[in-house]
Amino acid sequence: MSSPTLIQIVDTARDVAREVIMPHFLTAQRNTKDDGSLFTVVDLAAQEALIERLPRIIDRPVLGEEMPESLQLRLWHEGQDGIWCIDPIDGTTNFINGIPFFGVAIAYIAEGRTRYGVVYNPMTDEAFYAEEGGGAFLNGTALPLRTPARHLLDAVAGVDFKRIPKPLADALATQSPFYSQRNFGSSALEWCFVAAARLDVYLHGGQMMWDFAAGTLIAAEAGAQCSMLDGEPLNMSPGQKTPVVVGANAALYREWMDWLNAHGAR
Repeated sequence: MSSPTLIQIVDTARDVAREVIMPHFLTAQRNTKDDGSLFTVVDLAAQEALIERLPRIIDRPVLGEEMPESLQLRLWHEGQDGIWCIDPIDGTTNFINGIPFFGVAIAYIAEGRTRYGVVYNPMTDEAFYAEEGGGAFLNGTALPLRTPARHLLDAVAGVDFKRIPKPLADALATQSPFYSQRNFGSSALEWCFVAAARLDVYLHGGQMMWDFAAGTLIAAEAGAQCSMLDGEPLNMSPGQKTPVVVGANAALYREWMDWLNAHGAR
């Protein structure tokens, strides 16, 4: 049974999606940040709503994707004993274009570890959530939803080719070791798809902390294993793009890493 704190976080994600985000679906206009990434005024409004509501659950600061990097870094260094990390709309391009695959991502981090993680897709009313040591769930059903593929050759892989080293990207395109490949455009939800075993393995060339902070816990509590391309633990800090490799279980992760290492990951 999920704790009252986790239930409150899930309810907050649902409420902000319903009240702030979805009334603007198909009408939001795109804007471009200094780094070239997209945002909308809806991202900003959802972030403000979460900044207001989450400290009512745990009274700690909120670090959001749409904040200036200088503020993110200050909040991160001041919040080592506890901090919220949010992506108010993960998959903004999908949201703008009417593609029904985007979500609200919320993580609570203390001492460098995610303690609570929630990712909510308002288009499907799917809430993926976990707390450290308590298992992972989708709308009350324990994850994973199915038994993952037994071998990489039978796996459905989530692969985002952005920022993957060119030799490795070429090998993936011409010598793919898996059954089929998908890329949905929302990193946080793709992590949850590994947790659900909708995806068996996953690779992304560079994610920010708010892309994976919630999903890493949800996936791990569902039995997944992950690392950076070099095999080291994910780098949990703002301002840095982190490559991620994930397998729905330890065996798939090892087989996936072995293939990636043999084809240009290092």
